[in-house]
Amino acid sequence: MSERRIQQIITGRPASDGAGVRLNRVLSPQRPLDPFLMLDEFNSDQADDYIAGFPSHPHRGFETVTYMLEGRMLHEDHLGNQGLLTSGSVQWMTAGRGIIHSEMPQQEEGRMRGFQLWINLPATEKMKPAAYQDLPPEAIPVIETEGGRVKVVAGRFSHDGETTVGAVTGVTTDPLYLDVTLAAGARLEVPVTAGHTALVYVFEGELAVADRLVARGQLAVLGDGERIGLGGAAGGGLALVLAARPLREPIVQYGPFV
Repeated sequence: MSERRIQQIITGRPASDGAGVRLNRVLSPQRPLDPFLMLDEFNSDQADDYIAGFPSHPHRGFETVTYMLEGRMLHEDHLGNQGLLTSGSVQWMTAGRGIIHSEMPQQEEGRMRGFQLWINLPATEKMKPAAYQDLPPEAIPVIETEGGRVKVVAGRFSHDGETTVGAVTGVTTDPLYLDVTLAAGARLEVPVTAGHTALVYVFEGELAVADRLVARGQLAVLGDGERIGLGGAAGGGLALVLAARPLREPIVQYGPFV
């Protein structure tokens, strides 16, 4: 299988969203990587950085994926749906024809840490009803590797002759969403469908991606191929590995509408 190589490295930038939540904007909607529209990381133990949360706001025409590493966040929408995101949980929301929702912290101290990813919907699905996949930590498969660990949020991950199916299913773009931990010197090969857009975001430490080191806060944009080679640098590292089928459709985006 051919190994993917890094085509570009993007460094996240400080930003603010919602009612003043401070975050790191890794991928901007102004420069999407089809079908990925945006990737934000929030990470602070200072309540003033997150306490105001994300009061009621609309979304339409795409999917939002919220992955909590630490903290508690309450989701509510105008249809009466409600869900509590806790440490290690995932919410995969299909906004479809439109939803008005809020995401508000359920803590006044401590660390809040996680990610929100936006994934585009094809034109044929932009008017579908809103839907959710709310997943507690125990619903997400965890694979132990030599010197590492892989949480399979979405997609299929094959290792040592066995294939693990992720917690999220039924998504048109056939996404792969992995949370990978590698100790120093550990190696891991991640099979990826040829032709799919593939990204690696390092959020702790440092990892070797193909033949280059990628540091904390950097997003590696990969070329085509059938596998991603990862290695733990000195001290090891943690990363999100993301891939999905590009839609190859025009993107018209304004704020939370796509």
